[in-house]
Amino acid sequence: DLYVLDEPTAFLDVEQRLMAAKAIRRIIEGSNSSAMIIDHDIIFIDYVSDRAMVFSGMPGVEGHASAPTELREAMNAFLGEVGITFRRDKETRRPRVNKPGSFLDREQKELGEYYYLKTE
Repeated sequence: DLYVLDEPTAFLDVEQRLMAAKAIRRIIEGSNSSAMIIDHDIIFIDYVSDRAMVFSGMPGVEGHASAPTELREAMNAFLGEVGITFRRDKETRRPRVNKPGSFLDREQKELGEYYYLKTE
């Protein structure tokens, strides 16, 4: 089976999104199914996904889709395009945006590691 979910956590607060992500992942894994989930919430996608596709282009004009790749690789590609870096919070393990120009932001950009460092 393949489930297609378009922004399943819209209008939910952060804690509700994480509960929904856990439930979705549990259902998909428990039924040995696959899901294609479209969402803009990086924390939600981080929790629920193993692989991702990056879409780029100009809305209403042209669009391009990458092949499905490992989540980290896809996130690095996307975040590299928008120039944002993430770290993983040590307590919650959730992705957090680095302050632009901070030491960690500069270090990760130099390494080409926009999502979070592999050692985290």
